Amino acid sequence: MDIQWKMIALSDKELIDGFYRQEKLRNCEATFANNYLWAPHYEIRYAVVGGMLVFLSDEASFSVSFPVGAGDLRKTVDTLLAYFSEKGKPFKMHLVSPAQFEKLEALYPGRFQVAYDRDLADYVYESERLLTLSGKKLHAKRNHINKFKETYPDWQYESITEENTGECLEMAQAWRVLNGCDEDENKHAEFCVTLNALKLRRELGLKGGLLRADGRVVAFTLGEAVGDDTFVVHIEKAYADVQGAYPMINQQFVAHEGAAYRYINREEDTGAEGLRKAKLSYYPDRMLEKGIVTLQ
Repeated sequence: MDIQWKMIALSDKELIDGFYRQEKLRNCEATFANNYLWAPHYEIRYAVVGGMLVFLSDEASFSVSFPVGAGDLRKTVDTLLAYFSEKGKPFKMHLVSPAQFEKLEALYPGRFQVAYDRDLADYVYESERLLTLSGKKLHAKRNHINKFKETYPDWQYESITEENTGECLEMAQAWRVLNGCDEDENKHAEFCVTLNALKLRRELGLKGGLLRADGRVVAFTLGEAVGDDTFVVHIEKAYADVQGAYPMINQQFVAHEGAAYRYINREEDTGAEGLRKAKLSYYPDRMLEKGIVTLQ
């Protein structure tokens, strides 16, 4: 059993998007842009198996994604099991949601097991809540935004365009130095993803927004729709010493790009303590669990 895995190219966008349109998904990985941007770091390739889209990651360990599309799931999983067996590798499926695991359990009762990883769970918020920041719990966020507006009365929000992308790239380079990205492998990978997302924004179908204070770019963000009711924020950068810049760009991006969607997915925290605290401070509506599936 030989599956022809392919490197992801920009020309594959229509094909991969077509598979994602066949299912109702909200997780942050379920977009062409996410897989394309992270492919170099996680050594991601793809194949169509049994009429379904599957990604293979060679990074750290041999692992496949849960098949996506309207094809034959049993045929696809049987093919993948045979492939792993012939390669002499233990079967492993990554980033599997509870709903996806239920599908496996229905087809193969008791054959698989799943271990969910809290560090990989996506934070999902009601878009209206992020927009209005209403209620006592988000009082501090409103205060930060009001402070930003008072400190920078000339503040401006702009959509990212060909004309201002260069300023975002300059800010990204400054942010890299301030946050020690060159000394941390994961931060460096994220920085590379950020640069490529900015440079290929149009080709990848990403929406972007930036925030100005005193005329200079102090924050920018990039995201896209995932499914029909969710908008995912892939990248958000702001200067930590500009008080209120993070909550301000968060709110403004939802107002300009995410208000038409019921939910905003702000991705996982990867177990980083500071990031977890920041994401929890917005009180998510739900967490999208993801885990690793192996054979019993």
